[in-house]
This record gives sequence, C-alpha cells and structure tokens, in this order.
Amino acid sequence: MQTEQTLHKGKPILQVKNLQKYYPVRTSLGKTKAYIKAVEDMSFDIYEGETFGLVGESGCGKSTAGRTLLKLVEPTNGEVIYRDEDIFKLKKSSLKHVRKELQMIFQDPHTSLDPRKKVGYSIEESLAIHKIGSKQKRKSLALDILKKVGFNEEHYYRYPHEFSGGQRQRIGIARSLVLQPKLIICDEPVSALDVSIQAQIVNLLKSLQKELNLSYVFISHDLSVVRHIADKVGVMYLGNLVEQASTEELFSDPLHPYTKSLISAVPLLNPESKREKIAIQGEIPSPLNPPSGCVFHTRCPFAFERCKTEVPKNNHIHNKRTVKCHLYDE
Repeated sequence: MQTEQTLHKGKPILQVKNLQKYYPVRTSLGKTKAYIKAVEDMSFDIYEGETFGLVGESGCGKSTAGRTLLKLVEPTNGEVIYRDEDIFKLKKSSLKHVRKELQMIFQDPHTSLDPRKKVGYSIEESLAIHKIGSKQKRKSLALDILKKVGFNEEHYYRYPHEFSGGQRQRIGIARSLVLQPKLIICDEPVSALDVSIQAQIVNLLKSLQKELNLSYVFISHDLSVVRHIADKVGVMYLGNLVEQASTEELFSDPLHPYTKSLISAVPLLNPESKREKIAIQGEIPSPLNPPSGCVFHTRCPFAFERCKTEVPKNNHIHNKRTVKCHLYDE
C-alpha cells in the first residue's frame, strides 16, 4: 500500500458526492408505494493509484453502489465527478468515451463470459465497439493483455469452459484492461474462488496496479482481503457509508460500533492472541422499511435514545476520516 502523502497528491481521480440509488416498489397497478434505499447519501474520493475498499454484509448495497458509479444502473441522485466531469450528466456519446477509462471486473467469472465465444473474441469485443485498431491490431492488443495476466497465445483460441474459475477471472481482468483504463470497479472479484486462488488474483491486481498506475474500487465482504489490497476503506451498512478511514487506521482503531463488530469477527493468525468480541444481535432490517434515526441502532450494543430518532451526521474526525455515529458528535 502507498503512503498517505503519495496518495493524496493533486486532485482526486474520482469524486463521489451524495450518491443515492432508490428502487421503486410498485403495486399490481403500477403505482409506486415505497422505495428500497439501496444506496443512501454516499460520498468519498479516490486518488490516482489508490485502492478504495468497500466492505459490509451481503445485501448492504456495495455492488449496487459500484454499478451506479459507472451508470450501469441509473442513479436517483448525487454526482460522480471523473476528471472534472459529472458522469451522470454526460450524453450517450460522451459517456461511451469515458467508459474506456472506467471499467469493471464482475463477481462471477463464469456468467460474465459468453460461453459460445472464444476468449480472444471476448477480450477484443470492447476494442471493436470503440473502433480501436484494425482486426490484426486488436488481436495483438488482446495477446499482450493475456500475457500480462499469465496466459500465452494458445489460450486466445480456447472457450471459457476450458478454464478453471481462477483462470476465468484472469480473463475477466484482461478484458477490463484491454482499453487501458484509469479506474476499475472490482465487484467481489475473488469471492467465488478458493482461498489460495484468491491470493493469486489479489497479488495480480496489485502488480498490475503498480505497473499500469491503476485506481481501484475494491468491493468485498471479506475484511482480510480488503486489508491486504486497500489503501482506504469505506464500511457500508444498509445502504449507508457509516465509516471511512485509511486501512491502517480502520483496522487498528475502528470507531463505528458496526466496524468494531466486523473487525472483532476476523480470525487471528495467532491462536494465543485475544481480541475483544463485539457481538451484534438480530438480523439486518429490511431496506424497504429501515429503522428511524440511525439505521444501525436496532443492533447496536451502544445505542441510546437519540439514536432511535435522529439520523447521525457525517462526523469528520481528521483529514479524510469520517464516521456516522452520535457517539462522535461534537
């Protein structure tokens, strides 16, 4: 991981401001009766060469946030500023141009590849869509990218079913790299893989980041993986970004009760080491009917009366560290 001084040099490559994504719930007659608040008022910055980890329980809105950043799903509100342009306000032609620099690695490497097409075609497809190079040039670029992720020319002619899960994810990485992007959204890229393969993919992403000066949004529910790859971490709960800090700060001194409970559940390598366990009770509330006040108060061991009625503000602790919790109100 890079130093704070290196990471925060210059302007952010991506600024997310008050991002919201609501899904309408309609009656049988098509009338909207409620909204599922999948992402609520999310803000963070990513600098060039930096990895921003996004963690939380399944169903908290991580993947929805990642897809909304690239406008793969339409946002409800907010801004995503990439190189001084709001992605959400771009017309179709301008958005297509920007998407060359903003790519995505999907969670399931099996379903994200067309089983009827050879690997070479899948990698070259985006080059053809953007009208980059001749047919021979596109093949040359695809072969170069395959070599970067550990393959050789014979793999160019194979079909996805001829590869293991880890190999298919390498192909997914190659496909995201072929347009020479600046930022990649990694949506749970190792969750479907064995632990030993996870380490290989994470190390590959880190080496590619260093070689190509890439920025990542790394989405995962596995804090151990995020700790290994991320420079900063945002913790999500029920659509809300409840805490944001550098990786070192977050793991050494978590502030939000939800973050504390997540980190206390991470197994320690040394069996003799002890860590205070902070248990949270009950199930995650429905996003269709979230709790009033602080969304975490129904499961929080430190909740008090104010938490039940008042939404906590985003408290700035120092520098880029923030936490949404009444325990830290000034």
